[in-house]
Amino acid sequence: MSEAERVEVVHAYVGDRTNRRHKPGRALERVRYRFDVLADYGAFRDLQRHRMLTIEWQPLSPRHGFTRPEAVEAAGITERFDDAMVRSESLHDALAERFPEQAGYAVCLAYKVRFVLDLNARAAMHLLELRSSPQGHPAYRVVAQQMHRLIAEQAGHHAVAAMMGYVDHSAEPALERLDAERRAEQRRQSF
Repeated sequence: MSEAERVEVVHAYVGDRTNRRHKPGRALERVRYRFDVLADYGAFRDLQRHRMLTIEWQPLSPRHGFTRPEAVEAAGITERFDDAMVRSESLHDALAERFPEQAGYAVCLAYKVRFVLDLNARAAMHLLELRSSPQGHPAYRVVAQQMHRLIAEQAGHHAVAAMMGYVDHSAEPALERLDAERRAEQRRQSF
């Protein structure tokens, strides 16, 4: 088959998806992806919740640094935030030698953790379309967007990436979750 014929088969397989909940069938389970990710622990925990993937992670520690949300700087509390991060690191280091398994509990969630996600294209479609949505947290939105780019560009799976038509690559909208909650409240009030 020519490339155009293969793409035509892919388009026929995907069909007319009117929303992200319409998923193609199990044929996408043969294509696998493995991503090495460095993100803050909060983003990791949200991505970890997906059941149709394998995830391996390093113990949480302060060794990869932390992310400081823009809201912290906008609120003028950068110094207080950074002091909390330093205290967290100090407590981790004090516990690490004697209590290596428990030391991670002293690490603030803004610290980064390195992890590997291994999943098939069907699970990737679900995860990336859901976690890249404007209502998603910016920390995991950027991870989902980058994973989608890597499927298309690094793996060269342009047709598979194109199937994921509901991956949102828009810039981070301001107060995205708040806007979604306001719309939901308006719907509730209308009943």
